[in-house]
Amino acid sequence: MMLLLGGTAEARALARSLEGLRFTSSLAGRVARPRMPVGETRIGGFGGVDGLRAYLRDEDVTAVVDATHPFAAGISRNAALACAAEGVPLLRLERPGWSTRPDADGWHWVDSHEEAAAATARLGRRPFLSIGRQGLAPFVEPLRDVPALVRVVDEPEVPLPPAWTLLQSRGPYDLASERSLLAKHDVDVVVTKDSGGEHTVAKLDVAAERGAAVVVVRRPAPPEGVETVSDVDDAAAWARARS
Repeated sequence: MMLLLGGTAEARALARSLEGLRFTSSLAGRVARPRMPVGETRIGGFGGVDGLRAYLRDEDVTAVVDATHPFAAGISRNAALACAAEGVPLLRLERPGWSTRPDADGWHWVDSHEEAAAATARLGRRPFLSIGRQGLAPFVEPLRDVPALVRVVDEPEVPLPPAWTLLQSRGPYDLASERSLLAKHDVDVVVTKDSGGEHTVAKLDVAAERGAAVVVVRRPAPPEGVETVSDVDDAAAWARARS
C-alpha cells in the first residue's frame, strides 16, 4: 500500500492521478472542514516517529509521498526519520515558493513569526495578516493597538485584540476580490508565509499595485536526503513505479 501524506491541493491532484492503485491519504485533522481527496482517507496524527514506523509496518506500506504543506515541518521530519528507519522509499512533493517572483527582492524576508511581527510593526499601521491561525500569537502584543485585518479558515487559537478585524474564509482568491478587500481596509503591509501556489497569490499582486510592504516568513528547511519534486505528474510516475 502507498501512503500519501496530504492536505494540500497538490496532494488531492496526486490522489486523482493514482486512482486504481491501492493507497491511503492521511490528513492531519487541523482544519475543521478539510477538502477531501478521492480514495481511502485517514484523519489524525500517527503519534510521532514511533507511531508512524508502526503504521508503516502494520499496513505494509511500500512507499510514502509527503505532499503536506510547505510549513508542516513536523510531519515531514517524522516521515523522513520513519521511512529511513523502516527502509520505505519516500518522495517529497512540494509546490515552488514565491521567491522567484520579480517583486520578491523588495519583500521583507524573515525566518520566524516573531521576526515577522517585529517587521510588521515597523513597516505599517494597517496590516493584513494572512499567515494562518496557528501563527497569530506572536503578533498580538506588537500589533495590539493597530487595526489589523486577519484572515483565517478556522477560529483563531488565541484571543484577538479588539482593534483587529477577523475574516474567516477559504481560498482560492481572485485579483478583483483581493483588490477590493485591501482597499476597503486601506492595507499598507501584507504579511504571509512563503506557501507558494496560485490559491492565495493574488494578495501579493494587489500589494504590488498598492505599493504596500510585504513581509514573508521563509519556509523551514526540508529534511536532508529526501528526494523532492514539484510536479504532480512526476510524483505520480514515482508512485506508480513503486506500487
